[in-house]
Parts: sequence; structure tokens; C-alpha cells
Amino acid sequence: MLFNKNKNFCDISPLCYEISTYKGIFIRIIQDMFSNQKFAKYRQNKKLSNLVSEYSSIMIKKGKDIDPKTQENKAVNIKLASNKINGIVIHPGEVFSFWKTVGTVNKRKGYKEGRVIRQKKLVTGTGGGLCNLANTINNLILHSPLQIVEFHKHSDALACDIGHRVPMANGTSVNYNYIDYRFKNNTNQDVQILLWCDDLKSYGQLRSERAFANKYEITEEDHHFEERHGKYYRVSKIYKNAIDKRTDKTINKELIWDNNSLVMFDHALIPKELIKS
Repeated sequence: MLFNKNKNFCDISPLCYEISTYKGIFIRIIQDMFSNQKFAKYRQNKKLSNLVSEYSSIMIKKGKDIDPKTQENKAVNIKLASNKINGIVIHPGEVFSFWKTVGTVNKRKGYKEGRVIRQKKLVTGTGGGLCNLANTINNLILHSPLQIVEFHKHSDALACDIGHRVPMANGTSVNYNYIDYRFKNNTNQDVQILLWCDDLKSYGQLRSERAFANKYEITEEDHHFEERHGKYYRVSKIYKNAIDKRTDKTINKELIWDNNSLVMFDHALIPKELIKS
């Protein structure tokens, strides 16, 4: 077999993908072993007094080409992982790691086959859907002064928008354990993550001991779709705005995602008025 120089090693074959995955896991274990970071571990049932931000999302999506079984399995996976994280307290200077908190995902622990993105394709895999949970946490942290220290993106166009477009409703990627989501508590007080689910939605709250001086909002500019060589992309610029609570004035505007996401749903469902040449 001739080697294609334009391909990454992981794209050559399924075996090469598995080798690359285990290599990534091993490297991350070694990196953390010699890291001086202190990871959050302590959990408590008592809620911290101040609500910083909250977020909810629909767990089971419906639509063309969406397998209802993988959606039901996703809900199971999200509930299992949420129980591992719920109540965790991040002390000043500590780092929250999604995978250090959730741990490994496998069938023995009850995780089921859900949708995952592998080599830019939607396939099924054990623990599929946990990117949704990581995205919930990311939305909580974006609406706070906490410092995101590791964030990976996947397509922001996995499914067509239902109702009003919400920037950062999708796009956070995690894969055990080397594609992680991490943030650092760079404040002078404890913060806490609460996660829970009902039959339809997953919910999250970020809480703190005291209120912060600023509030935060996520805005999106120039949202549209573009066709390039037979493929479609969602294009936009997404910002995080810090607003002084006393004056209600924006004191900082930060570009957090120059969005160019491959559309992975039926192109016929793209609103025609949002397609630009």
C-alpha cells in the first residue's frame, strides 16, 4: 500500500486511528504526572450561595437522519457523567479537568453507544454525546471570569438549528483523555459546578461564594452559511463580552471563535436566506 503524504497517520486505517488514540492517552498521562497543576477533586452536596450562570440544553434531538436510539443512549451517558461532576468545588488556583472528574467511559460502567465525530464523520461510539455535557460546562464558564485553559472545537453545525440560533450551543469536543476540557479558578474564592437531568433536558449551574464584579454575555456577528466546492460551512464570529454590573457598560470584547464549521446535516435544511456566495 502506498503511503499518502497528504494524510495524517490516524487517517490511514482504523488500526492507525486506534494507535493514535492510545498514543494520545499515554502522552496525556505522562504530561499530568509531571505537571505542577493541582486538579479539583472535592465534592459537596451543599450549594455555594451565589449563582454565577446557568445553562440548559435538550438531550434528545429529533430530525432527519437522527437515530432516536443513539439519542436515548446519549441521555443515559450524560446522566452518568453528570453524577460524577455534580457538586465539585474548584478552589482558587485549582484546575477542573472533565476527564479527570468523569474518568473512563465503558460498557461496564453503563455507558452506551451514542453519536461521536471520528475523522470528520458522525459515527457511533461508547459514551457518545458527552461533548454535549462538556459544552454545557463551557457555557457556564464563558459566563464567568474563570480562565479556560484547554478547549477543543468540533463542528458547530451537527444538526440544524431548532428555533432561535444560540451561539456556542454546540462545538465543544472531548475524547478520553487527551482531548479534554479544562478551566482554572483564577479568582480568590471557591466556585462550584452543579449538573442534573430530567427526561428531556440537562441542566447546569456555576456557583460561587460571592458575586463577581462583572457579568458576561456571548454574542455572534455575521452569521451565515457558505458553499465551497460542494460543501457547506457555518461562518460567524463569536465574542465574549465583559460588562461592568455597576455601569452596565461593556469593558472588554474578546473574539473566542472565528467559526468556520463544516455542515454535517442535510444541506436542504439550511435556511436559504442565510446562504451567501
